[in-house]
Amino acid sequence: MKNFSVAIDGPAGAGKSTIAKIIAEKLNIIYIDTGAMYRAFTLKLVKNNIDFNDIKTIKNTLRDTTIDFKNNHIFLDGIIVDEEIRTNEISSKVSLVAKIKEVREKLVEIQRDIAKNKSIIMDGRDIGTSVLPNAEFKFFITASVEERASRRYKELIDKGISIDFDKLKNDIIKRDRIDSTRSIAPLKKSEDAIEVDTTNKNINEVIELILDKMKMEGNI
Repeated sequence: MKNFSVAIDGPAGAGKSTIAKIIAEKLNIIYIDTGAMYRAFTLKLVKNNIDFNDIKTIKNTLRDTTIDFKNNHIFLDGIIVDEEIRTNEISSKVSLVAKIKEVREKLVEIQRDIAKNKSIIMDGRDIGTSVLPNAEFKFFITASVEERASRRYKELIDKGISIDFDKLKNDIIKRDRIDSTRSIAPLKKSEDAIEVDTTNKNINEVIELILDKMKMEGNI
């Protein structure tokens, strides 16, 4: 098959990134974690104590920011920030930054440039509806709030990070609300996307299901 794009959308904690990474490896295509891009810029704003309502300063900061992917690492201004962008502080604030029009416009521009002339898989909130509306394959990955909170809780505990489960669950509910109701490119399932509920499935079952769907729809 010629160069193709795979769009993976869904709410926080549904397993999008894990699924996209594995599929990228199996198909030998490039994986782009758009959520990590928003997290990276959120990290920069937090580190510099920039008010999320100060659009003028945010625009100036955007102009002086570089975000890139190399060798499965995300770089912010030339520095690897894989771990720093995964803290609960950044997780709780990233949706507030992602809904800023100027931020979305700049990062979407970068994402589309990366997707030109190569086969890629990209995950986020608005890939199939906004970033890559003409993607050859579209999937909407979801799971119950309880399941998503449990996964995130286990991930943090395994890293030695102590957190209250109910607070984590409420943060996810809040983030879902912000992502789904923002005026610019809200989280929603594209009409032509295949929905996959991962609540009662293990990762291998989900990967197999998605690859089977892709084989049915195109010659991969």
